[in-house]
Amino acid sequence: MSEPREWLLIAISTAGAPASLRVTVWRKLKALGALYIQQSTCLIPATPKTTRGIRTLAAKVQDEGGSARVLSFRFTDPAEETEVVAELQAARADEYQELLTRIQGFFAELDEELEQGRATYEEVEESEADLARYQAWFEKIVARDYDPPAEQESARAELERAEQALDDFTKVAMKGLHEE
Repeated sequence: MSEPREWLLIAISTAGAPASLRVTVWRKLKALGALYIQQSTCLIPATPKTTRGIRTLAAKVQDEGGSARVLSFRFTDPAEETEVVAELQAARADEYQELLTRIQGFFAELDEELEQGRATYEEVEESEADLARYQAWFEKIVARDYDPPAEQESARAELERAEQALDDFTKVAMKGLHEE
């Protein structure tokens, strides 16, 4: 890292607010890729998107009876910033690893359908929907990935492999349609 980047420190309390607000806060902070450093206290790199999202969330929390404080800062100790970045990378790496694990089921499903002679248009449609879910999941992780770990490239490569596998499966299914 050349020069310290700007960060946001977010402290939110939903005490006294509707119970549903706690879930809303958790989902939004997760979607943005915030790193919890203590209960109700997070860090996130300050980008235009995260700053806008956090400021909007803070206003919502305050409007609904909770409290929120958002502070902007730069680390004075590069080692601390490196440690936080490593924690963020580890969190994203775990998410990519989960995607990589789950996508193996996609390949297994295609293989099983081929082995059972069930390469049909219906199976193609189901598999297209499954692949679209994996791709959307990947894009959500990428959106909150500020310092991509190596697992991002692995996940991207597996998605490309899944696209090719689906293309191959589709060719078999279409060939079967033409033979009927």
